Amino acid sequence: MDTLFWGLFIFGILYSVVTLIFGEILSHAFDSIFGEGLPFLQPTVLVSGLTAFGAIGILLNRYTAWQSTLILVVAIAGALVVCLLMYFLYIRPMHNTENSTGFSIQDLVGKVGEVSISIPSVGYGEVTLRIGAGLTNQIAASFDKENIPSGTTVVVINVAEDTLYVSPLTKEMLSLQEN
Repeated sequence: MDTLFWGLFIFGILYSVVTLIFGEILSHAFDSIFGEGLPFLQPTVLVSGLTAFGAIGILLNRYTAWQSTLILVVAIAGALVVCLLMYFLYIRPMHNTENSTGFSIQDLVGKVGEVSISIPSVGYGEVTLRIGAGLTNQIAASFDKENIPSGTTVVVINVAEDTLYVSPLTKEMLSLQEN
């Protein structure tokens, strides 16, 4: 029994080191084999459970006078607890926070932003827009061919040739947007 516990514990430690070095490759290989249909069967969850099983078994075997059956049951229960904690406190929150900062400039049509560099009636300025969790600064021109001062709230009307064509947002438009 001691050999099983030590084997699983050492396997978990080695897997952790290998994952540290080749984590992305292993993740893609695991996803291609098993798919993403069973998210609770992530390698991190399984290996953390096996490692905990081995470690708990080693400690109970060494520091208690319990019978092998009881040690096995407690080690399995401990491993299940570690698996659940790993999934619900680490894997699931990390999966939910994954997002991309990439966007298409065409996605900016209809977005509201603020002029950061004044936009002349004919020429270019700059607007700042909130995209996801971040901000982006983009080259902008006036859609209505009017001067738009810095600090003005604008809406993107059109995108052409990597330039945002914006129009000032009026108070009426702001009240419609809030509703």
